[in-house]
Amino acid sequence: MKSLQQLQIWGEKHHPKWLDIIRIILGLALVMKGYSFIRNTDALLQIMENSRFPWVSLTMAHYVAFAHLVGGFLICVGILTRLAVLVQLPVIIGAIIYVNSQRGFFSGNSELMYSVVILVLLIIFLIIGSGPWSVDESWRRNNVNPDENRT
Repeated sequence: MKSLQQLQIWGEKHHPKWLDIIRIILGLALVMKGYSFIRNTDALLQIMENSRFPWVSLTMAHYVAFAHLVGGFLICVGILTRLAVLVQLPVIIGAIIYVNSQRGFFSGNSELMYSVVILVLLIIFLIIGSGPWSVDESWRRNNVNPDENRT
């Protein structure tokens, strides 16, 4: 637990502002992907039914769309970024392992590189957090210690 806190502190101290732009783009990309899943639920259900776990396809389809929409928004604005990333990780890992393995890792129609880039970025933001241009940081700066207000 202590090493996790040390990693969090290190990530917050070594977070360049240009990475916040990448975080915002990542969040927007996830929101757009979630929106496309909602607009085309039949395609998402088809992907899930062709996976190795067809019996949970409807539940997984809803989880994937929800995770991308809500998690992508949270990542974009920088609220609970690490938690939002943790919600995204199973979806992206599942996409890499199950969806892309069905289509073939090296096929021309594979989204493998997109999924791998998203996975790498998610891991980076899991480590370094939301950054200086985020709602989390704004709350941290404006947070008043409750003990100071007692008289």
